[in-house]
Amino acid sequence: MKLIVENLALERGGRRVLAGLSFEARAGEFIDVRGRNGAGKTSLLRALAGWLRPAEGRIRFEGEFEPATSMHVLGHRDGVKSGISLIAHVRYWAGLFGADPAGSEAALERVGLARIAKLPARVLSAGQSRRLALSRLIVAPRPIWLLDEPLASLDEAGRTMVAELAAEHLKSGIVVAAGHDPLGVPPASVVTL
Repeated sequence: MKLIVENLALERGGRRVLAGLSFEARAGEFIDVRGRNGAGKTSLLRALAGWLRPAEGRIRFEGEFEPATSMHVLGHRDGVKSGISLIAHVRYWAGLFGADPAGSEAALERVGLARIAKLPARVLSAGQSRRLALSRLIVAPRPIWLLDEPLASLDEAGRTMVAELAAEHLKSGIVVAAGHDPLGVPPASVVTL
């Protein structure tokens, strides 16, 4: 699989947030997207996901690619419902993404939340909520990860866990991560906006 971005320009709210951006990523490569607040990092991820139409240029994928089943998008908001238990969240995501819900417990174990799996999400700290959101990447594997501020609210152990997850994923997948902090794995390239 290969992701190709050619001479990309994006607009948000009637203003151009980036222009002339080109890069490529193959399976096994991590693209580290950096830039100040408002530089277009989130907009780039939204465009890669197909949620934002380019003003100029194009985004294409080579190899087997089906948008609905080839990408995970982890936004800077966790998308967690306060009254629902952690295990119910992960089982729901598994079903939504076409995976076997039987892997839900293992996903929570991997992100360090198995011991509180039956508690409602409202009791989570910000870092625990981020860990719960990250469990989506595990419960339903997909070849492309688009991560917006994946380290937000995480302590050192959580950051190490994300680096380990990314390193495992990069054995066969692509990671595009936008943020202000190093992900903990060496990037194939750094895209500065």
